[in-house]
Amino acid sequence: MASTAITQDIRAGVGPLLRDWRRRRRLSQLDLALEAGISARHLSFVETGRSKPSAEMVLRLAEQLDVPLRERNQLLLAGGWAPAYEERDLEAPELAPVHDAIQRVLDGHDPYPALVVDRHWNLVAANHSVALLTAGVAPELLRPPLNAMRLALHPGGLAPRIVNHGEWRAHLLERLARQVAVTGDSGLQALLEEVVAHPAPGGDDEGDAAAPPAPSGHDLAGRIAVPLRLRIDGGELQLISIVSTFGTATDVTVAELSIEAFFPADEQTAALLRARAA
Repeated sequence: MASTAITQDIRAGVGPLLRDWRRRRRLSQLDLALEAGISARHLSFVETGRSKPSAEMVLRLAEQLDVPLRERNQLLLAGGWAPAYEERDLEAPELAPVHDAIQRVLDGHDPYPALVVDRHWNLVAANHSVALLTAGVAPELLRPPLNAMRLALHPGGLAPRIVNHGEWRAHLLERLARQVAVTGDSGLQALLEEVVAHPAPGGDDEGDAAAPPAPSGHDLAGRIAVPLRLRIDGGELQLISIVSTFGTATDVTVAELSIEAFFPADEQTAALLRARAA
């Protein structure tokens, strides 16, 4: 389905695609023209197909529109040019430094959980501590490709163990909806529609209204970031996360990777994770 959508976009031509991206970014023709250093008249001709832009012009406009690398290649194909950005397998020899960097981050983050996902939230890599999060998950959800968004929100996944399920669900759905808006990716749109339909544990559609408060003295995370409050054998984890990307990537595969590293939001969580590791 994704390849069909790409073919249809390419047949539409580069002008209409650029216009769609401009509208998605909520920019007027004048705004984009000023940022790209061209006239609004010329941009109008490009968008309507009256003027064919050069490959350099397409890339300049794509840069101003913050178009992802995969979609920049699509713009170039629609204009009749070859893609500018390669898409290598993560195990390719050329990406060995990237693979090594990811592994160093994951290993160094133990005993706290950390994982790497691709553009569709499919798990690429994880450290040993992620097993603590996946304990008790339905086996079918752990079969490759394991999808981290589905794992978090599916009734057979983490959802029944998330104390503040409504709050965490809203946070994840907002992230996913923002990704859909930024990329226009049909695969992400399908994933969003799927996970939105998952029922809340116990039929509680009101989210975390019924969730017990965080233990006294350990609610700082809720005031600075949305925490993941997860029940485990022996207690409750309160985790906050940092999401990292390769900001200077020129390879499609690398540009679409995200590393999410979870940190303890209180000393009780830190002690539990250290004890598990020991």
